[in-house]
Amino acid sequence: MKKLKSTLIVWIAIYPAITLILLLFGDMLNQLPILLRTFILTIILVPTMVYLLIPFWTKVFNKVPLRINK
Repeated sequence: MKKLKSTLIVWIAIYPAITLILLLFGDMLNQLPILLRTFILTIILVPTMVYLLIPFWTKVFNKVPLRINK
């Protein structure tokens, strides 16, 4: 159950973040080689995920317990 909750938190954090970055900077990034594009995305996304988004969504999910009927 804990892994499922962690997976959900990461997905809820990463999907909108990637989408937003690609909406804002996609045209510029598409002009770069794939290795440089990936490097830039990870430079932005990893710290944002670790310091902002995952802690935020963890607090949200801790307030609302996830229950699955057994």
